[in-house]
Amino acid sequence: MTAEQRRTVVTYVRATAGVPERRACRYLHIHRALVRYRARRRPDTALRAALEALAEAHPRWGCPRLAWRLRRDGWRDNYKRIERVYRGAGLAVRRRQRKRIATRRVPLPPPGGANERWSMDFVRDTLGNSGRAFRAFTLVDDFTRECPAIEVDHSLPAIRVIAVLDRLAVTRGLPRVIVVDNGPEFRSRAMDEWAHAHGVALQFIDPGKPVQNAHIESFNGRLRDECLNQHWFLTLADARYTIEAYRRSYNEARPHGALAGRTPAEYAIDMERTTTTPTLTLLSA
Repeated sequence: MTAEQRRTVVTYVRATAGVPERRACRYLHIHRALVRYRARRRPDTALRAALEALAEAHPRWGCPRLAWRLRRDGWRDNYKRIERVYRGAGLAVRRRQRKRIATRRVPLPPPGGANERWSMDFVRDTLGNSGRAFRAFTLVDDFTRECPAIEVDHSLPAIRVIAVLDRLAVTRGLPRVIVVDNGPEFRSRAMDEWAHAHGVALQFIDPGKPVQNAHIESFNGRLRDECLNQHWFLTLADARYTIEAYRRSYNEARPHGALAGRTPAEYAIDMERTTTTPTLTLLSA
């Protein structure tokens, strides 16, 4: 029983049996100090309002990410208090059951830096007013977990994929390796010629083994859970605007567990500073 429940029992016994507090506590084996205690806890009104506002803006964020965001916004409450208020407000995220398939994982060697290896894939969804399908071409940097771009359209052939990569080549540069599945866009002659001309190696996973492309599969799962399943897209322009807003939020405002709670953009900046920090060498006389 909780302390509040014990106080309630003592109050009930006193009211029904007409006995004093001392005797009721002795019969129930409850210390009088617990009954007489008055909480001096700060009110949770402001913290609860902040949590509810963040949970409304990010409905698929759990308590750890909401607590991370509150601390970034200047709140100094510890995690236990935040979690207590979080549960009391009924903000717990409902877990979605996923079908578990027994597979043998084939880990890829980790990349050594940013823009060393990318992963790319497609995600499909439909418009709410017409039911017409559209696709989203997604990209992820396997080292920083950044998403450089998401292209959305009804049709995304290999030429459109190449156009996105050429645009990123100007603003960001190209990786040495891109991990892809065996889709027709990635196995096309145009894609093969582009990769050969730019010195990019296309690393194809085994057919039917999406676990070998875990980085982009993880990102697509987050995109599906936190964006596509949360919005009702009326037009293609609406889908492009909403998905692009999610991409920016994912890079700049969403903490990543594999990056020690940092956002992909923060992690990329930290790694760039680490690699560009000059080192001092001691010269022997």
